[in-house]
Amino acid sequence: MNQGLVSTIIPVYNRPRLLAEAVRSVLQQTYPSIEIVIVDDGSTDATADVADTLSREAIIPVKVIRQVNSGPGAARQRGLDEARGEFIQFLDSDDLLLPAKFSAQVATLQRRPECGICYGPSAEENHASNPPGRDCPMRATGELIDHLFPRLLTERWWTTSSPLYRRTLLDQIGPWQPWINEEDWEYDARCGATRTRLAWVEDPCSVRRINLGNDHLSQRGSVDPRKLSDRSMARQSIYISARQAGIPLEAPEMRLFARSTFLLCRQCGLAGLDKESITLLNLARCASTPTSFRLLYYFFYGLVAHWFGWRRGAKFANIFSPLTHSTTSRASLIWLSIITSQR
Repeated sequence: MNQGLVSTIIPVYNRPRLLAEAVRSVLQQTYPSIEIVIVDDGSTDATADVADTLSREAIIPVKVIRQVNSGPGAARQRGLDEARGEFIQFLDSDDLLLPAKFSAQVATLQRRPECGICYGPSAEENHASNPPGRDCPMRATGELIDHLFPRLLTERWWTTSSPLYRRTLLDQIGPWQPWINEEDWEYDARCGATRTRLAWVEDPCSVRRINLGNDHLSQRGSVDPRKLSDRSMARQSIYISARQAGIPLEAPEMRLFARSTFLLCRQCGLAGLDKESITLLNLARCASTPTSFRLLYYFFYGLVAHWFGWRRGAKFANIFSPLTHSTTSRASLIWLSIITSQR
C-alpha cells in the first residue's frame, strides 16, 4: 500500500466513449498521486482498444485488466485486488469526478484519522432532457452525516462516485459480492457495520449521469429473477450489518426496511422465486418489533402463500396492499376471510 496514493477503480462493459470521459475526469484531478485500474468486464465492442489507448497515453499509471463478464461487484473486487493505494475511489464508467475531489477528501481524511470514509455533494445529471437537467446535491450527499446507519437502511443515500475510502477499512469488511443488483448497497452496509465515522467536504465532488442510452444493471430489478435473487441475498446481509451497527428494531428506518423487504418478498413471489420469498418474509418478521401489528399481516400472508402458492399469495397481497398502509388489522381479517372461503 503506497501512502497518499489514490487508486481509482473503473469497471466497464461496452462503453468506450464514456470510459474515455470517466478517465479524463480522473486525469484532471488537482491531486498529484493517482493510479487508475480499468477492469474490462468482458466487453464485446471497442472498449478494450480504448482502454489500451488510455493506458499508453496517460501521464499517470493506468492498468487495464480483462476478465470474463462477471458483473460490477466482481469487477470492482478484481480492481481492488490490483490497487496499491492508501485510498480507494470506485468510479462507474458513466460517471465523472470533479477536479478538486481528491485534494479535498484526502486532506480531510488525513486530518481526521478516526474517519474511514470521506464523501461530498454529488450531482445527478439527467440526459433524458435537452439540455440535461442537473440536480445537486443528490439524495443526502449535501448533508453532514456521522455514520452510514441508520439512514442506509432506507436507501443507499450516496452514489458510487461520492465516497473516498481508506483501504484499511475495505480490507476489514471483506470482498465485493459477485451480484448484479444492490451489491453496492450491501458493500456499504458492511462498512456501516464497523461503525466507522464519516467525514464530509462541502464542495461538489462528482456527477452521476443517467439516461445516457445504455442499459443499466438496476433496470428490471423488480421482475428479473437473477436480479431479484441477488437483491434477496443483499437484503439479508444489510439487515445483519444494521444490527451489528447497533440499530434497534424500534428505529423508524428499521420499520421502513421491513416494509420494503416485504415488498421484495412479493416481487419474488410473482417471479416464481418461492425460496427467496420465504426467506424475505422471515426477514421482514425479524426486522419488526414483537408488538408490531404488521406481524399479524405477515402471518396471514404466509398462510395464504403456503396454501395457495407464493405467486398467488403475492397477487392477493397486491390487491389488498392499500389497506395495509392504514388498517393492518382490517387487512388481516380480510386475509382470514379469503382463507376461510377458499378452503
